[in-house]
Amino acid sequence: MCAMSSEAAVVLSGYGPVGRAYADRLLNASGDVPLRLAAVRTSAAERPAPRLAPGPLPPLAETLERTGAVVLAQAVPSSPAVREQAAADALLALRRGVHVVSATKSHLLSHWAELGRAAAEGGALIRISGATGAALPAADMARTGVRGLGCRTLRACPTGTATFVLDRLAAGDAFPAAVAEARRHGIAEADPSADLSGADAATKARLLAALLWGWDAAAVRTDLGGAAIDDGTAEAARAAAERGHRLRAVATASAGEPLLVRVRLEETAPGDPLHALRGPEKAVVYGCEAGDITVSGGASSPLGAALAMVKDTLDVAVPKGFGFG
Repeated sequence: MCAMSSEAAVVLSGYGPVGRAYADRLLNASGDVPLRLAAVRTSAAERPAPRLAPGPLPPLAETLERTGAVVLAQAVPSSPAVREQAAADALLALRRGVHVVSATKSHLLSHWAELGRAAAEGGALIRISGATGAALPAADMARTGVRGLGCRTLRACPTGTATFVLDRLAAGDAFPAAVAEARRHGIAEADPSADLSGADAATKARLLAALLWGWDAAAVRTDLGGAAIDDGTAEAARAAAERGHRLRAVATASAGEPLLVRVRLEETAPGDPLHALRGPEKAVVYGCEAGDITVSGGASSPLGAALAMVKDTLDVAVPKGFGFG
């Protein structure tokens, strides 16, 4: 790998909505974002930069060597179809000493321990903010923010689509209309089944718990009993609203129950940080010895995930300096 210049070279894998927003931010960044987008790789082609014509897709090792990449940024879909390739790319980069920043979840769940070993072997870092809550700094809190504070529990609404749809149901929308509205606002994906079944909340909670307590995310079991949001949920959402409460899709984990994440539809009351969420906002409550510590906000959007990736890229690629730097 080539030595880092004043601008750290980044190779981006994936050019969907999140990848495009990430690329645009790097290409149009001011001097306070010393990152250079060196190449963009898609499933079949590679671009030296998004505004240039694509060429044949070379092996990733060749791209990393040619560009002197400091970071591999992954924004490919979190689907089983690309999981093995995403894992192989991340493992190769890490073993070569190239840091990995990922908004892709699938290979984190299946190859967590192997990725950690590869990073140690290559002396590289992995950052996953874009996979655990977009702009919400949930991963930073789990990794370092509550270290030493005796965090024993995790309670989260990490899926903005679920919160948005539940609030629309409470306001009187039928289920199909609520989902359509989420899509119209760019909150829900074309297939929102993972968000509405509780699976996405469980995935993010698995990753956060792994950062918190050193669990192997691949070994974490999930219990989604009663987590699904569907046509039958509207009545419960409206009934909760009549009592001044709000229905939420809540993921929980505890250090006292290792390797288990649960997701449930839970009626939350005023004063609960999860009750206070609006629209596509997210929140994570870390139950610590000194009291609960909550991060909230960070509405779901491709831009939010892309900005989280930029933050992570700066974290791993730019020297920290001294003092308060």
